[in-house]
Amino acid sequence: MKKLKRSARLVEMTQYLLFRPHTLIPLTTFAERYSSAKSSISEDLAIIKEVFDEEGVGELQTLAGAAGGVKFTPKMPKEASLLFIQNLCKQLQQPERILPGGYLYMSDIMGQPYFLNEIGKTFASAFAGRDLDVIMTVETKGIPIAYATATYMNIPVVIVRRDGRVTEGSAVSINYVSGSNKRIQTMSLARRALKEEANVLIIDDFMHVGGTIHGMMDLLKEFKAVVKGVGVFMESCEVEEHLVDDYISLAKLGGVDSKTKQITVEPGSYFD
Repeated sequence: MKKLKRSARLVEMTQYLLFRPHTLIPLTTFAERYSSAKSSISEDLAIIKEVFDEEGVGELQTLAGAAGGVKFTPKMPKEASLLFIQNLCKQLQQPERILPGGYLYMSDIMGQPYFLNEIGKTFASAFAGRDLDVIMTVETKGIPIAYATATYMNIPVVIVRRDGRVTEGSAVSINYVSGSNKRIQTMSLARRALKEEANVLIIDDFMHVGGTIHGMMDLLKEFKAVVKGVGVFMESCEVEEHLVDDYISLAKLGGVDSKTKQITVEPGSYFD
């Protein structure tokens, strides 16, 4: 790369860091990339760190020593996340979102890059301090949120299937009881998708009773994996008890009244 003016270097360094979260980058990488002295790179990083702190972008940590460097950890201030979720709750309470059977239409939310970006950033902030290897979700609606979260945590996503696929090779399958309708269902995960004793973060879009998430936890036992956290975008408050105890939700669905066209949605347990 050609030698840049400092203003251009700051912009390029910032972009470089934003696209490599949770990655330790040696100062020599920047020094060689921009043909600059390490002292100049350190001054640039101090400026970027100050802006990141003031604007709530995340933490820029500098590690000293021969094996040291700089690492960017994306973090969204809880106040900013709460404001985002409150605005999202208002949209989710629109009467036209009520579907036959008392269901709530959310597919448009899950298809909007801005919403997914903010949801992923919030989950990444909530679980930032945990030692994680992968994010697990179940097909299909939880996939966009899982990938949005993985982008900020810089870890891979593994997808649990309802049915095994020939293209994924041999798989581990289990039966589980659906929490909502009490039916026996099947889920499977390719053996190659997850190493044994991995640290896993489970992410899903909606939790009614928690049967699906509980099934994923049982499936992880077959891989001797450790569940380090559970995050759901929305949980239902219309049940007396969930099958999962330790989890974080970003929104709570209090109820959907098809007759009065009333929908009750409020910020979830992450904000309690």
